[in-house]
Amino acid sequence: MMEETIIMKSIKATNSSYNYDYNRKVDKSKIPVCNILGVNIASVNVDWVVKYLKKNVEILSGDYVCVSNVHTTVTSYEDSEYRNIQNGGIMALPDGGPLSSIGRKRGYHSMARITGPSLMGEIFNISAKNGYRHYFYGSTEETLEKLRGNLQEKYPEMQIVGMYSPPFRTITLEEDKAIIKNINDTNPDFIWIGLGAPKQEKWMSMHQGKVKGLMFGVGAGFDYYAGNIRRAPLWMQKINMEWFYRLMQDPKRLFVRYLKTNTKFLWLIAIGK
Repeated sequence: MMEETIIMKSIKATNSSYNYDYNRKVDKSKIPVCNILGVNIASVNVDWVVKYLKKNVEILSGDYVCVSNVHTTVTSYEDSEYRNIQNGGIMALPDGGPLSSIGRKRGYHSMARITGPSLMGEIFNISAKNGYRHYFYGSTEETLEKLRGNLQEKYPEMQIVGMYSPPFRTITLEEDKAIIKNINDTNPDFIWIGLGAPKQEKWMSMHQGKVKGLMFGVGAGFDYYAGNIRRAPLWMQKINMEWFYRLMQDPKRLFVRYLKTNTKFLWLIAIGK
């Protein structure tokens, strides 16, 4: 962890944040949520999110968005600290298909799956028109170079104001201050965090209110747009089988995770948790 003392508190009010010092400028209680295993998953769809962001992006600066799936939800159920972080941002979006399916069964009929790469694409598509500025934090230098090249080719008028690949070691307080300054000097609207869960959510919560721009934890989103991995065919996405497609691409890393968390998720839902 970074060598910095962060005063934190548990989530007690709907509109509270996990960072004790952060004062949110929008009313979070107006965002509909479905509580799944203790995580308040936003019961929305991608059109709703894009409209909400276009309206509020400036006053959301300093806040963060989690893109939640079965793995992060089960991890949150087991770890109260991480659950508070998931609930501490402006919203936790339903990346996992099972999350949106459960939401619809519970009466949130407009709730739909929102993946990190899909949301990124929606925002990238409207960035030139709205003058949005983007900063990318995470992954490797090689992936960031490929990411920049691909984005500039597909979205030539998109403003990429900064990229940073953090070292794979503990970052000192002085280094962290320099990173914050580097981000803030570029004045981004969106800060995309690609560190993987749970590291990216912890990073966002620690920097809530310290950086200029709205943070999104998008995990493998960097790799998708860099061309390192491919998304599942649309038919697999529609039947909630994209996890299997990812498993086939990276079985060594994902097999144990999926076996453990997917099985536990199904059990917990079955017994009414």
